[in-house]
Amino acid sequence: MEKVVMVGAGNSTAVQEFTLEGFPAVQHLGKVLFLLHLLAYLASVTGNSLIFTIIWADRRLHTPMYFFLSIFSFGECGFISTVIPKLLTIFLSGRQTISFAACFTQAFAFLFLGATIFFLMAVMSLDRYLAICKPLHYPTIMSPRTCILLVTACFSLGFLLMVIPVIKLSQLSFCGPSVIPHFFCDFGPLAKLSCYKTRATEMLFFIFAFFILFASLFVTVIAYSNIVVTIVHLPSAKERKKAFSTCSSHLAVLCLMYSSCVFIYLRPKQMISLDSNREAALVNTVVTPLLNPVIYTLRNKQVHQALRDALSRVKLPTFWRNVSSPP
Repeated sequence: MEKVVMVGAGNSTAVQEFTLEGFPAVQHLGKVLFLLHLLAYLASVTGNSLIFTIIWADRRLHTPMYFFLSIFSFGECGFISTVIPKLLTIFLSGRQTISFAACFTQAFAFLFLGATIFFLMAVMSLDRYLAICKPLHYPTIMSPRTCILLVTACFSLGFLLMVIPVIKLSQLSFCGPSVIPHFFCDFGPLAKLSCYKTRATEMLFFIFAFFILFASLFVTVIAYSNIVVTIVHLPSAKERKKAFSTCSSHLAVLCLMYSSCVFIYLRPKQMISLDSNREAALVNTVVTPLLNPVIYTLRNKQVHQALRDALSRVKLPTFWRNVSSPP
């Protein structure tokens, strides 16, 4: 139920909580959808957490490439955790309300971590460029200090670029209706519920979103253009295959992320369909984070070996060792 408070002596009302519409067309399948999304969420968090843990536990993986991958996996865990738990609540119990403060906190966390992940992807592209095109200078350029500074810059830029439009939007009046036609608090659906014109705030957000996507894509395109040229000129097919294998997983993840985000945030306003936005957002928040651990580890022999070594070091409890030992 919509909660309101009176503002002044007039008939204006201020919304204290919002209602997330979710997926009304399939709400009758709530229990089934809850189970499917719970399994996807657990698999995604487990996969990304496993990558993060293995990289930090195995000294052989203490290189810039794997350092950035571990931070990326950590960011993915936070990114999906801003959205999926509330979606699971909607599917399981039908509780669709969310307080004003919680809604804008969710919107900021989602956009901040999403922007940070795009900057991290650009840094990972730059890292691959230096490793393949400038191998002699790579250890000097990508020092531990440089890696930490780059990661700090990614998080700082993501925070600064997203906190301003979200704060500006939260300071506007919301006097009803309070139903958000989405399964989480995203910037666009929230802006449409404001009592006042939000054109300036929406334009600010669009500029920042465009900058994030364009800047990260620009760095990626330049980096991979040089990588392709370098790989083509490698003398042997074996070297070309090895060089390309270090980039193929990163490219696959880039394609998934950019396609869904461009579809959601950078389309002309008249072309925006709320249902298609929800579907694209579901891909971005459920499918992509689930596939990322698989894509990054499927053809990575070093991660495979580190995982096998970690599993081989896991010892059975004393009780089971005694049971399995012959008398």
